[in-house]
Amino acid sequence: MENECSHSCSWKLFGNWIDITPKFQEAVKDLKLGQLLHDDLFGLFDAMTAIEMMDPKMDAGMLCNRGIRKIVSFDQAVQDNILKLEGFSYKEIIGIIDSTFACLVSWLEGHSLAQTVFINLYLHKPYMIGDRTLKAFCLAMYKLLEVIKDLVHNGMVYEEEDFQPMQYGYHLNPDISEQRMIGMLREVEEDLHRKTRSQPNHEIHAVFGRIKFLRIFLQVLISCFRKEDQPPISESHRLLNSCLDMLYIIQNTVGLGIKSEDPENEYILGFEPSINHRLLPPTFPRYTKIKSRHEAITYFIEMAERFKIVSKIQLITSLHQALDFFIDFSKSSPCILSRSALQLMYSRSFPANLKDILRESVKSFICPPALLSKTLLNNPEAKHYVDTFLSHCSRPFINFLQLCGHNRARQRDKLAHILEEFTSLQDEAERVDAYLHNLSVNSSLSRPHIACFGTWILYHTLRIMIMYLLAGFELELYSVHEFYYIYWYLYEFLYGWLISALSRADSFLVENELLNELHKNKGTSKKKPKYKKKARPYNKDIIYLQALQNMCGGYYKALMGFRLEGKLTMPHPRFDSEQIRYEHRFAPFQNLLTPPPVVYSEFREMTSFERFQQQPVDSVFLYIAGCKHFHQARQLLESIIPDNEITDLLTICKTNFIVLKLLAGGHKKDSLKQPEFDFSRSKYFSIIKIS
Repeated sequence: MENECSHSCSWKLFGNWIDITPKFQEAVKDLKLGQLLHDDLFGLFDAMTAIEMMDPKMDAGMLCNRGIRKIVSFDQAVQDNILKLEGFSYKEIIGIIDSTFACLVSWLEGHSLAQTVFINLYLHKPYMIGDRTLKAFCLAMYKLLEVIKDLVHNGMVYEEEDFQPMQYGYHLNPDISEQRMIGMLREVEEDLHRKTRSQPNHEIHAVFGRIKFLRIFLQVLISCFRKEDQPPISESHRLLNSCLDMLYIIQNTVGLGIKSEDPENEYILGFEPSINHRLLPPTFPRYTKIKSRHEAITYFIEMAERFKIVSKIQLITSLHQALDFFIDFSKSSPCILSRSALQLMYSRSFPANLKDILRESVKSFICPPALLSKTLLNNPEAKHYVDTFLSHCSRPFINFLQLCGHNRARQRDKLAHILEEFTSLQDEAERVDAYLHNLSVNSSLSRPHIACFGTWILYHTLRIMIMYLLAGFELELYSVHEFYYIYWYLYEFLYGWLISALSRADSFLVENELLNELHKNKGTSKKKPKYKKKARPYNKDIIYLQALQNMCGGYYKALMGFRLEGKLTMPHPRFDSEQIRYEHRFAPFQNLLTPPPVVYSEFREMTSFERFQQQPVDSVFLYIAGCKHFHQARQLLESIIPDNEITDLLTICKTNFIVLKLLAGGHKKDSLKQPEFDFSRSKYFSIIKIS
């Protein structure tokens, strides 16, 4: 070692070294923060794969290879009397439990077990622990890890950035059954409860709350998401409410646990962050920041609230309602465990024959005459066509449900792929509809079967297309200068087609209800029966979609006005092609039959100012047109019973209406450089700011 050092020093001493710092500072003085310099020998790929040396987040060796303190294993720490196995104070137990919960949450957020949970040395050999409470807790953590790993694996909605199932040689299945493990926790819990009754103590009560939470949490995962016979929703909510009660106790007492006294080491005794670095693969280790104790308890509280929502899926039988439930739940960006739980709970309650659910879904959506007529249902060939079509629909709809369980970024990629499956379904639906229509005409049915299956598939296809485009706003993929053709596509085509499909289904349902009443009243009276005006089943949905369509129209007109006035920063033509960007954004739509894709040349023609009747078209005209759209959207939204989403959209419409009205009147026409778009109220629709 001494020879190596002397050799290295002599090489540094006699080598021809040049200090490049001044030259480097001179070369980059014109670059702003975040800008990159492109060179033939150092492109974007090299920049992305380069490691920023000595940055703790990029170079994990800065933290794990400093050599300031010695890393000791469990056996060595016990042998040196550094780690005690019994005689713990309640503050020490609270600190160990809360720190372990923080490590567990960090694992659930995508870090490895070796760098999170198993930095707790007490988990390495739990059977050697003498303290009964801590021993039961450590063994229960093993069981909890096993249950969570199975749930996430069976849910099949995780990606590498969501969850790391690798065990790094640790055996997660201790020789204790689930029921025995719950029994052990209950025994410790009862012992602590007796102590609090004989000698009331805040710290004992805090430990009691943590042990009871762990026991109930295990019961929730085991009973609700792993057994074939799920408990009723009331039982699930009872367990979850008890779980929340304990979490609030933990939250209020989280400051009681011991904390590290060493300013250079934030971990308490028994937690060694570098103990498992030899188990990691031979790549640059991922920098892991363990969550704080307060953040971990908040994470568990939010998870318990989400589980209460997830348990409601047991009450849903309709496929359309289930899809809406999955989509709405996904918008809240839930954790991997609750996403997996939703997939498992719904799949367990799903019938074996998916064709029956799909058939009922079509009936409830548009009520096709072919599925109601006994004449057609008794026709073997017609029955074969319908059954074959529904069988082909099974896989895409299962994939759609599963897709909603992935994280938001992965969903967008998978939406593009699932559109390919719905393209083939559109073609098959048209053929089945044509055959059933001819059959219904020859059978002299009261209503012909016209494009019913096609409308049903089109409705879901359009929803997927809209989800795909809106996801770009949520993930911040679009530049501001791209907004206008995204909103234009939504305004001119997708929302219009979706409203048309829903209106068609609405008419079919109302017509079928009237025919049923006519048959019911037939022969009962000679007087002509009086029919009440039927409520439109999809009226609320249509009004909501019309409001969103008008909002998109308002943004499109406003952005066109900004472009006309030169208020938007546009990329340099030498490095940019709008046609390439446009074709890239709408690439997944190119193979669809309905609605037909709009190529760039058609888009340019349809958005030219010559289409407007008023000549010449100026920015004031566009701002006034945008005002009208936002005003119309506001009126439509006010006719719907408000919820949180409707209230936010109303605020956006009112604000944007005022902003565009001011711009139309010439407000800040010369001083305004570039408008701002604030997406804090909604992920897809922004408040336009001109200050």
